[in-house]
Amino acid sequence: MSNPTATGAHAPLPTDQRMPRTAITLNPRARHDTRHQRFGWVFVAPFALVFAVFLIAPLGYAFWLSLQTKTLAAGTHFSGLGNYKQAFTDPLFLQGVWLVVRFALILIPLQMLVSLIAALVLDNLTTRLSRFARLAIFVPYAVPVVIGALMWGFLYSPRFGPLKPLFGLVGADAPFLLSPQNVFGGLINVVTWQWAGYYMIIIYSALRGIDPSIYEAARIDGAKGWQIATRIKVPMISSALILILVFALIGTLQFFTEPQVLRAVAAGSINASYTPNMYAFTLAFSYSQFNYASAISFALGAVVFIGSYAFLFLTRKKNGLV
Repeated sequence: MSNPTATGAHAPLPTDQRMPRTAITLNPRARHDTRHQRFGWVFVAPFALVFAVFLIAPLGYAFWLSLQTKTLAAGTHFSGLGNYKQAFTDPLFLQGVWLVVRFALILIPLQMLVSLIAALVLDNLTTRLSRFARLAIFVPYAVPVVIGALMWGFLYSPRFGPLKPLFGLVGADAPFLLSPQNVFGGLINVVTWQWAGYYMIIIYSALRGIDPSIYEAARIDGAKGWQIATRIKVPMISSALILILVFALIGTLQFFTEPQVLRAVAAGSINASYTPNMYAFTLAFSYSQFNYASAISFALGAVVFIGSYAFLFLTRKKNGLV
């Protein structure tokens, strides 16, 4: 009789040592999760397609254009970062960047202050006036930017606007708020009117998320209303304040619509290179310099990214990043 061990044959494993059949089959719950993931991709696919076609693809094409140069003599040729080097030494582009930086330094604190005060006041109102006030302050944001700019262009007009009869009552001429001396302040007023309501809603929502018992404890300790607002409410909504500050910073550095619309009635106060976006728009659609305009746009995007990242890094302890 032959020895099973010597011939290399193995005896069958005991029943209790065999691998259970369920271990080599797919878990039903795993199959269910996989099926749900597939359905999730199906729902995301339409948005992903639109996002890729109308954002990713145009950005990629614009970036490719920015790496090329087109001239009548040499045609189109690859220039690498030559357009970017020209952009960051272009005095018109640098003047526009400096203007929007100065604009941001004045506009953003003003917007923050107006929206914060409005939100704090509305947070203390308990009557029906609160709902009406929230709606009234938010309405300017619901107005399209182009229509709002046209409306302010009419209001600023010294000939047709309401300033003429008002100043006529005292025998004075109405000031032109879009003159070279006043256009900076006039644009700040338009943008503040347009966006303060939106920022107010963000701050108000953050205030409503605070536990009212904190206010009651502060009142028991003898805190007054202004102390509760400045020492409790404002510190507890610091993340919301940083959020709207980032939104305002990004939007201000890309300043375009309001000066572009008001340029027609500003009587030369707003030129074609007033802001970087206006400069890129003029280069592309007035002079057909699409390659250099693309480089200007991406150079501005780099400025916006660096500015936003630097701010988030400096405020990382308050914005919840660490």
